[in-house]
Amino acid sequence: MKSAICFFAIFILASACVAQEHPSVTALPNTVYVGADGKYETAPDTAVLQFNVSVQEESAQEAYQHASKDVEQVRDVLRTNGIEPKAATIGFFSVQPAYEWKNGRQKPIGYRVTTDVTLKLKEFSKIGPIIGQLADTNVSESQSLNYTLENMDEAKNKAVEDAYRRARNSADALARASGRTVGELSYASVDTFDNQRIFPHMARAMAAAPSAVPAPTEEFTPQNVTLTAHVNAVFNLK
Repeated sequence: MKSAICFFAIFILASACVAQEHPSVTALPNTVYVGADGKYETAPDTAVLQFNVSVQEESAQEAYQHASKDVEQVRDVLRTNGIEPKAATIGFFSVQPAYEWKNGRQKPIGYRVTTDVTLKLKEFSKIGPIIGQLADTNVSESQSLNYTLENMDEAKNKAVEDAYRRARNSADALARASGRTVGELSYASVDTFDNQRIFPHMARAMAAAPSAVPAPTEEFTPQNVTLTAHVNAVFNLK
């Protein structure tokens, strides 16, 4: 009868993976405990454009009316580019008093109304015109552009599958080296991560460029979305 062999954890660390604390597992006799990283990389299928509408006037009513006009301009920009306004989501109108410091004291000078708008786009060719037109209308102080995946869960599952495959290969190699074979999975833990890409304040840069000059991102492919996963697994040995 073969004596019990206990294999302790072997961690295969990929340079792209962020160091994480993983569950502490006690390796039992006749088991092998391995850890591995996997990834899934694909082109983004959705662009998320986020920007704010913020105005300040002497009275709350004037500020609200001004913000309403700016939001209507946003609707016009969307319609001009063949997008229904309902495709965008808008937050609540926030009203706050504005102050200035004078002679060591706060002095009310008006009211500021702010709201946020989020737009998801599948047609990346519309991003440049929309950002440029928003900048021309001067209705937004800041913008951010984020490329992502619509079905993030499916992509994470593929990263996990890759990590598990690598962990199983490591377990098989160790088992063969000791004259054993890998049996069924006894335990596993999973961590997943993604590298969302955000590009802030693009509207300001693009608005300043002559209309005849292509936008900085034109004719280029957005950087791939990469999801990574770490799998810890314990397999029984035969």
